[in-house]
Amino acid sequence: MLERHSSLLVRPLRFLIVGGINTLLGLSIIYVLIWAFHLHDVWANLIGYCIGIAVSFLLNARWTFSFRGPFGGAAWRFVAIVGLGYLANLATVSVCLYGLSLPSFIAQAAGVLPYALVTYLGSKFFVFVQRLEPKSVADLKTTL
Repeated sequence: MLERHSSLLVRPLRFLIVGGINTLLGLSIIYVLIWAFHLHDVWANLIGYCIGIAVSFLLNARWTFSFRGPFGGAAWRFVAIVGLGYLANLATVSVCLYGLSLPSFIAQAAGVLPYALVTYLGSKFFVFVQRLEPKSVADLKTTL
């Protein structure tokens, strides 16, 4: 029972740590591309985010969720969940800005929570689910 409670805390904590690493890495890449290589902000941002999403996928798959399934399908599901998280973030920021007339920095901060919740829950229940496949036709018959 204690093991179950500790895993309930460990996964979200690991997810937050990966998010912190991902944020620092992504921003560092963006800043280096802008200031050292004079890349346009939009291109630097796109490259930084793509690398960040890839790192986030790998760290969350292996460390946060101990995923050992095939990466192909999981990667596409992860990109979809990140997109859904972004839409939740954008909706929250828009409501805060245009519906509640909050300052931009508060609206942007408020958008972090729905993004984190959607990506965590989506990763846990949709992206990194261990799918057991039968090893033989006999195993398939016993599962039906």
